[in-house]
Amino acid sequence: MQKLSLDALAREHLERAGAASTGRSAETVHGGHERLLRQTLLALTAGSVLAEHANPGEATLLVLRGRLRLDSGGDSWEGRAGDLLIVPQARHSLEALEDAAALLTVVARP
Repeated sequence: MQKLSLDALAREHLERAGAASTGRSAETVHGGHERLLRQTLLALTAGSVLAEHANPGEATLLVLRGRLRLDSGGDSWEGRAGDLLIVPQARHSLEALEDAAALLTVVARP
């Protein structure tokens, strides 16, 4: 069994994101591209954006810290710490409205 502190990882990756020219930092904490389930901790500084991209499967975003906005096809959803956003099955983008960390869970399409 393995135990991870998402709070500690969020803190660490927010520091890394603050030092990165992109304003982003990420780490896969479970699974990976060779598995169906993948969980990735994302950290973004305020104003950082993950440009529009396709959804590789079913996905959710659990906001751990800060505020994020998920945009897709003219619709947008704002998430705060504790919110779970269901990622639409369409192209979408993500913007940090303030320094934020989230756990992205994806189940890839076989």
